[in-house]
Amino acid sequence: MVKVKIWVDGVEGEDLSGITASFGASLPEEANKSSKLPTVFSNPLNGCSNSSSKLTGSVALSIRGDCDFVTKAKVAQSGGASALLVINDNEELYKMVCSENDTSLNISIPVVMIPKSAGDAINKSMEEKHVEFLLYAPTRPIVDFSVIFLWALAVGTIVTASLWQEFGTSENSDERYNELSKESPNAGTGDDDDKEILDISVKGAIVFVITASTFLVLLYFFMSAWFVWLLIVLFCIGGVQGMHTCIMTPIARKCRNCPQKTLNLPLFGEVSIVSFVVALCCLIFAVVWAVNRRESYSWVGQDILGICLMITVLQLARLPNIKVATVLLCCAFVYDIFWVFLSPLIFHQSVMIVVARGDNSGGESIPMLLRVPRAFDPWGGYDMIGFGDILFPGLLVAFAFRYDKAYKKHLASGYFLWLIIGYGFGLLFTYLGLYLMNGHGQPALLYLVPCTLGVTVILGLVRGELKELWNYSPELSSATTNLTGEA
Repeated sequence: MVKVKIWVDGVEGEDLSGITASFGASLPEEANKSSKLPTVFSNPLNGCSNSSSKLTGSVALSIRGDCDFVTKAKVAQSGGASALLVINDNEELYKMVCSENDTSLNISIPVVMIPKSAGDAINKSMEEKHVEFLLYAPTRPIVDFSVIFLWALAVGTIVTASLWQEFGTSENSDERYNELSKESPNAGTGDDDDKEILDISVKGAIVFVITASTFLVLLYFFMSAWFVWLLIVLFCIGGVQGMHTCIMTPIARKCRNCPQKTLNLPLFGEVSIVSFVVALCCLIFAVVWAVNRRESYSWVGQDILGICLMITVLQLARLPNIKVATVLLCCAFVYDIFWVFLSPLIFHQSVMIVVARGDNSGGESIPMLLRVPRAFDPWGGYDMIGFGDILFPGLLVAFAFRYDKAYKKHLASGYFLWLIIGYGFGLLFTYLGLYLMNGHGQPALLYLVPCTLGVTVILGLVRGELKELWNYSPELSSATTNLTGEA
């Protein structure tokens, strides 16, 4: 990878990016060890024959095509050029290699390829203006702070969502249920809460993954700016609801009187004043983020909305036992691998990666992921993790917490702690795969499913509890616990 610093009439412009050829001279890693050089277009522009333009001591520019890269480099070098920049015919950059017949090369200048859009920008800049380039190839850090921070966000989200039910029961809930029980014999039984919780079934797990695949294909074929805008609106609605829930839960727990002060609103009916104010603040937060979503700091708002949304989802949906967890996570495992690694065999490119990057969305990107800017990477960019890579394992971790609580297991003898550790190691293996594959997108569930579901199954087998985990039922567990307490 190469950075190209550009000056137009002495004014520094935006840096360009490119790649070096597999032949030619190496570039310095630091900008202060390289030199500014004037830029000249080759004539002919394809750079396949001797140029009528004076190339001595300059960076020669040529377009791709009509001859191989080695020929272009030899022509530029023979004309006295100090470097050669090849403008590609599209945005994807390809390796510039020499042919099998070129057994001995004597090319002593660096050869760099830049994307078509960068070439178009240079062409506009060079109209009756003096343009200078400075080429250097900075190295990327092995580990960037953003990876550590993103790891902490993902693990922290799952831990918080799993423990949230402990905070979700307000201190005055028992008193409130006692008051309601005087009015209704069924009050306080938790029936209303149970109606709000979705227990995922085996059939539901399979249908969900099939639906997700269908939606992904639709995004791939029909993604456009308006489609992404629709996703942004849906994300904001879910984020506002999630943030409202996450803020109101501790308020309801600590403040007994505030939630009881209400006002009547059209369409919404009776709403507490505190809840209304919090909802309004959450809505303003989401709107501000949507308006400024292309700013460098927008990742903060996106991550806050996303984390709140995922915490709420993990409260509303739950896995009843390991049988359903096995079906859901195994389907998600195959789903992730297929759409990242195997889809190029059918679609000629990775569907998951294309959709995540938003290649066909006019510069927009889908918001259903956590992202953190690379702080120490000279190339910039973001490290990202999709919601699915948190929600799927998060459902299993939340189940493990409920199971441990139902059977009064300590941390070491339970499953929750070990699944958190397994999830953390699974993310580390994902980042290791990214590093070993030179940044190529990885199906995170390839590593996360064995490190969570695999750990659960192995621990269950070793402890002789796999049958209980497989057939576990929250209702039967609650009944057994109550009978034990009465005895």
